[in-house]
Amino acid sequence: MTRRDAAPTFPCARCGRPLTRALDEHPPKIRCSRCRFVIYDYPRLCSGMIVVKGDTVLLLRRGHPPKKGYVDIPGGFVDAGEGIDEAARRELKEETGLAVGRIELLGNYWDRYYINGFGYFPTYNVYYLAHWRSGVPQADDDAASAEWVATARLGRPGARYAWRHMREVFADLKRRLRQPARPRSTSSRRS
Repeated sequence: MTRRDAAPTFPCARCGRPLTRALDEHPPKIRCSRCRFVIYDYPRLCSGMIVVKGDTVLLLRRGHPPKKGYVDIPGGFVDAGEGIDEAARRELKEETGLAVGRIELLGNYWDRYYINGFGYFPTYNVYYLAHWRSGVPQADDDAASAEWVATARLGRPGARYAWRHMREVFADLKRRLRQPARPRSTSSRRS
């Protein structure tokens, strides 16, 4: 058993007793045996932007843990009250300084994320596709560097991608780029 596989403990929000996550239940729960407080271990929503420029795609190298130094797609966690596409645009702007026009949904992908003291939790990742119009990406926020990578190189064995789902994202991207352009865009709706 590795250190990451060991069940980390953290205090109960109600009584302070050390808790561990019960990953063998479905859905996974965090349950306090003393006060019976229960938290469902729901997935966290993430959003990202695939930016295409000719036959290249904008990729980042992560500047911070987890996965520091690994290749990543501009994106991150969706903030409360934020539209999923708004989060993708915000993350792109924060990490590269770029803004894009029309976007379209590329796909949705499951993965997991690790936090020290908590362990792994599921993530639901939504990616949008945009075409570069202008500007030079400047790595900022969580990104150590930003570069345009040939689409043909995406998904090759040996690449150090930050997340397991990225190979599936790149396969879907390559399929989409082979198809004729679709006149569809997305916008956020708040209720």
